[in-house]
Amino acid sequence: MPFTPLHMGPGMAVKALAGERFSLLAFGVAQVAMDIEPLVQMVRGAPVLHGMTHTYLAAMVIAAAVALVAPAPCRLLLRKWNRELAFVRLPWLASPQPLKRLPVIAGAFTGTLSHVALDSLMHGDIRPLAPWSDANGLYGLIPSSALHLACIASGALGLAAWVAFRWKSSR
Repeated sequence: MPFTPLHMGPGMAVKALAGERFSLLAFGVAQVAMDIEPLVQMVRGAPVLHGMTHTYLAAMVIAAAVALVAPAPCRLLLRKWNRELAFVRLPWLASPQPLKRLPVIAGAFTGTLSHVALDSLMHGDIRPLAPWSDANGLYGLIPSSALHLACIASGALGLAAWVAFRWKSSR
């Protein structure tokens, strides 16, 4: 299944832990970029949805591209986010501008590499170590329902922690 909000749960947890050293926006852009190929394959009716883009090698190339391209749209989203927060009188949740290079790189690489790892657990057509190996030793290691629950829980806990940290630091 192409991009779902479930992929964002672990990203929110990392954001809570890393703070301004990690760009959740770049992480999200990386998630979407990773699922362009499966979306195209679904539209084409292809039997294999996850091809070369769902390998660790390709994930690093995609992350580098995201790190180069993501800052422009992320700046626009960040400006809108900060304006909305000011409007509803929650400026303590605003994020600093402009985006810094290292947090964007961290978000992009964490996004693509975690995407391959998580999808490897639930999709049998993924070959994460290609072209060197066709094996996927992670497939079926844990039930998809448990993986989904873990992603939701990490997102909820990460969001709660991030809000708490922001609130505390604003006091």
